[in-house]
Amino acid sequence: MKNMLALIFTLTGLALAAAPAHADSLVSGSADAGKAKALTCTACHGPEGNSASALWPNIAGQNAPYIRAQLMAFKNGSRKDPLMSSQAMLLSEQDMADLAVYFESLPAAAQSVADASLVARGEALYRGGDAQNGTAACMACHGPTGRGNPAAKYPALKGQHAAYTAKQLRDYAAETRDTDGKTRMMRDIAARLGSNDIKAVSSYVQGLK
Repeated sequence: MKNMLALIFTLTGLALAAAPAHADSLVSGSADAGKAKALTCTACHGPEGNSASALWPNIAGQNAPYIRAQLMAFKNGSRKDPLMSSQAMLLSEQDMADLAVYFESLPAAAQSVADASLVARGEALYRGGDAQNGTAACMACHGPTGRGNPAAKYPALKGQHAAYTAKQLRDYAAETRDTDGKTRMMRDIAARLGSNDIKAVSSYVQGLK
């Protein structure tokens, strides 16, 4: 198991090292055009892409390939949400690219951990996983500071609301969200996390800078 985890860290570490800090070159869109199209988005995600509600995600600073991929998933039905699915149906591929590049260009949220008492466990899971049950470290794909991997469409997690992150992990565990595709990476990892571990790692990533 240790050898397998080491291989995961090595391979994904190489991918992270090769990925650009920003994904502008990976998505052809216009931030100016995206800003003009983002008025509806701000109702939930805030005027600068940072939501006032912990149940709606911060999308400022999120990498453009991931944003575009999720909008496409909402539009084609592979990811479902009453609000987002109806909004995505109205978007063209160019609209998605423009919005993705615009929100990527905004400064990401900076927040503190949600629960200081959970930091030690959350950090341990994020940075080292859990060898006992085969849970891989989150940072292998999402990076040591939670900036994600644009080239692989792995999202940035830093500053994300803990409540939102926890819900996504629960959804993956329950397989009501399956946007990890054939790899089942997120579903398999989330299924190994208990409720306390989900709270801990979600709290920790909220405070990543």
